[in-house]
Amino acid sequence: MKKLIFILSIWTISFGIFAQNQYNIIPVPQKLEAQIGVFTVNDKTVIVGNAAWGDVAELLNTQLNTLNGWNKKVVADSKKLVKGSIQFVQDGSIPEEGYKLDVSTKQVVISAKTAKGAFYGVQTLLQLLPTDVFKDGKVEGVKWSIPCCKIEDAPRYSYRGLHLDVGRHFSPVSFIKKYIDLIALHKFNTFHWHLTEDQGWRIEIKKYPKLTEIGSVRKETLVGKYGSGKYDGKPYGGFYTQEEVKEVIAYAKKKYVTIVPEIEMPGHAQAALAAYPELGCNQDKIYQVHTTWGVSNDVFCPREETFTFLENVLTEVIDLFPSQYIHIGGDECPKDQWKTSRFCQDLMKKEGLKDEHELQSYFIRRIDKFITSKGRKMIGWDEILEGGLSPNATVMSWRGEEGGILAAKQNHDVIMTPGSHLYLDHYQADPKTEPLAIGGFLTLEKVYSYEPAPKELTAEQKKFILGLQANVWTEYMQTTNQIEYMVFPRACAVSEVAWSPSSSRNFGDFTNRLKTHIERLGNLKVNYAKSFLAEKK
Repeated sequence: MKKLIFILSIWTISFGIFAQNQYNIIPVPQKLEAQIGVFTVNDKTVIVGNAAWGDVAELLNTQLNTLNGWNKKVVADSKKLVKGSIQFVQDGSIPEEGYKLDVSTKQVVISAKTAKGAFYGVQTLLQLLPTDVFKDGKVEGVKWSIPCCKIEDAPRYSYRGLHLDVGRHFSPVSFIKKYIDLIALHKFNTFHWHLTEDQGWRIEIKKYPKLTEIGSVRKETLVGKYGSGKYDGKPYGGFYTQEEVKEVIAYAKKKYVTIVPEIEMPGHAQAALAAYPELGCNQDKIYQVHTTWGVSNDVFCPREETFTFLENVLTEVIDLFPSQYIHIGGDECPKDQWKTSRFCQDLMKKEGLKDEHELQSYFIRRIDKFITSKGRKMIGWDEILEGGLSPNATVMSWRGEEGGILAAKQNHDVIMTPGSHLYLDHYQADPKTEPLAIGGFLTLEKVYSYEPAPKELTAEQKKFILGLQANVWTEYMQTTNQIEYMVFPRACAVSEVAWSPSSSRNFGDFTNRLKTHIERLGNLKVNYAKSFLAEKK
């Protein structure tokens, strides 16, 4: 009997190690039950689609065809389970973005309530296959086996975002599509596209062509660290046409990624003022697109002409983007020009505003009213709390968690994005060994340790925390290669914080799974940072 117990103990330990080595999924599923055996994908395997989710089945089919040199077609929906197949089944009992994945030696079944849930099931299935499944083109000599298991999975948070600033340094459409692919792979559902800045206006607005003719190009760029006083003397520019924006939105839709556009106001407006100086408080000033980093004192003046301009811009943006949210920035707006502007001071007296913070709130409330009239929701950085929060606003809490806590206590929706844990422009290893960055220090382990639901909130107030987002500011990221280096693998940690239950998270286990996951990133030609390997030691 003792011998039998010993054998069973050894088998249990061995099976646990097998499971740990086989199921290298990021983000970690809510529930995973390891099983014995594998399902083998071969030239006899068929994909049985679902009438409602044809695109999802086709996506998986295309990937397997490409890698194996097959020319298979998706088999029509079947009410019966088909032996030897990868089959999609609709199940109304599963949460909106959730899925079930049942892998046996005879069949793979992906069950979901919605196409989005089925899509996330496919992302998990792909991570159960050999990492070569992520290569571009046919792969020779790979055994396409999937370890047997039962997975039940759904996200912890409804908003799971990754941001990219294209104002400081521009990213071409090809990279934006790659970024969206990586967002989808990690089960993020939102791409926050930061399109306007002091240093460049990056989206075509047909009513105001000077925004891209003038506002998209700065005459030169700062070299080295902020304050160096050195410039490269080279014009720098780039923008997206509305046709390109439509192309990116359509691409993201296929990957179940919502794009939230950001048009900055009332600050971070120098590029717009360079194009239309009459929108500033000093109408005699000749503005230029900002050539250095930091915050410009040149901001929009709250005249009626300015609101007309911004409403026209937002109308074109809203017509392009189907997103529920429209981001208006609202951060880092210096009040110097408002303090010295006779118009602003007279407006404050007329509206009964006690200071310039309340003037900013007046500005934001007017924009919020307009966005609401278009059937959308306004979102902004936590400075929109200053002077009184606009009634329909959602807050992105970036200056720590205080703004998010205050907003949640006032029953406002919140996205947590504190710089302490979710700013991926900070150094991730010893600055002496790393490329130049803006500053800060944010290791993979610290990212992973983040808990989005502050202890200061009650259980009821925590319901207003919709989720979290990692931010990528590109002052010191001149190339897309550098963006990838700063974002990955830290974004992998963010994805697990956003998706997985806190009880399932373990940093040691995560880094073990990450060793396999970076092989996937390598096959996708992602220039990920390797510093976490030294960090783990």
